[in-house]
Amino acid sequence: MKTLLVDNGSLEPAATFALRELATKLSSMVGLSIEPISLLHSHKIASAKLAGVAAKIVEPYLREQLEAGETEFVILPLFIGPSRAITEYLPEVIETLRADFPALNLKIAPTLYQDEDLRFVSMLADRVRDQLSELTTDDHPVRVALVDHGSPIAEVTAVRNALADQLNGELGDAIKQVAPCSMERREGPEYDFNEPLLESLLAQEGWRDATVIVAQLFLVPGRHAGPTGDIAEICANAEQASPNLRTIRTEVLASHPKLIDILVDRLAQL
Repeated sequence: MKTLLVDNGSLEPAATFALRELATKLSSMVGLSIEPISLLHSHKIASAKLAGVAAKIVEPYLREQLEAGETEFVILPLFIGPSRAITEYLPEVIETLRADFPALNLKIAPTLYQDEDLRFVSMLADRVRDQLSELTTDDHPVRVALVDHGSPIAEVTAVRNALADQLNGELGDAIKQVAPCSMERREGPEYDFNEPLLESLLAQEGWRDATVIVAQLFLVPGRHAGPTGDIAEICANAEQASPNLRTIRTEVLASHPKLIDILVDRLAQL
């Protein structure tokens, strides 16, 4: 049986390196060989940028393994909530492969966030506290913007909003407020559940003259949550528009030690 740790994939080498590091740590924890595989995109990165080892994506990887006679697979999603990538795209890939390989037996573990498991929100709280510890009394009161990419799926946004409520409770009096927001959204009123956008939140009264910790609800660095990514650009533009605004971004979550424990438990839930 092959066990795959699967993320969405990125064109940024840092995301693939982060996935590989997680897979290595997880392999040590569970005593299994865990393969770091992306759904999409990462195979387009030149192998020279990946220490000479090309990234692999799910469909051709599974097909190659099936052709070699392997039929048993477990996929452990490196996804916070029920993204369409896991609920729709991946099942479509599986059914396409099963048409050619009827013996294919594949199980998908639960995604990371679960209502009753407070370890995920504690990871976010730790990241925020890391930044709070560096602030002075002049920086208070501090507000927290919990930002994700933005999703066409209301259930994904509902996970973010639930995390914002939990984070507000975790941080308590240490901060003024936690507000959920999106990096971007699709056009049309049917996607209004993504509001507010980060850029709009940072322009609001009470926010534009505050110290704002931007808690990045992202697992790996990349085009959005990297040091020079989209979120960094949004924050820089907001500070330029509002000179009294100070933004501080948290680290992404892949390197947090509690994430491995959560992944171990999700694998055990199968």
